[in-house]
Amino acid sequence: MGATTNLKIIKQSRRRHSRRSVPMSEINVTPFVDVMLVLLIIFMVAAPMLTVGVDVDLPKSAASALESENEEPLTITITKEGQIVLQTSTIPKEELVTRLKGVANERSSNRIFLRADGEISYEFVMQIMGALNAGGFEDIGLVTDIGGPALNNISDE
Repeated sequence: MGATTNLKIIKQSRRRHSRRSVPMSEINVTPFVDVMLVLLIIFMVAAPMLTVGVDVDLPKSAASALESENEEPLTITITKEGQIVLQTSTIPKEELVTRLKGVANERSSNRIFLRADGEISYEFVMQIMGALNAGGFEDIGLVTDIGGPALNNISDE
């Protein structure tokens, strides 16, 4: 009887051991989903902060918007104080064309968007546009806010 009892105990321990070594055929996706939801929330919060720009009071116009491009547009901003900002970095106006040529060599599109504060003189904006044109940049778009008066709504002063 002692030998039979020992044999039963050995068989039971083998069965228990063999059950443990069977690979699990299911993947637990709960941690993966948790991580993805956390990343989604982080990106949803961080994305609006990535669009950093220069605060400019653009003139209003009734013109329609230009079609969008595949890459981020090359933007020059003229602030109220007369500073020139290429994308997000302030540069002296003497270096504008040389820096633009360096940036334009790495891009597929030569379109430039010019944003100027409404309080800047027209003469200064035209000087910048003339310098851009003389530097070989001919595709220049002027950026304005929508909702301005149409030509038939402008009153003579």
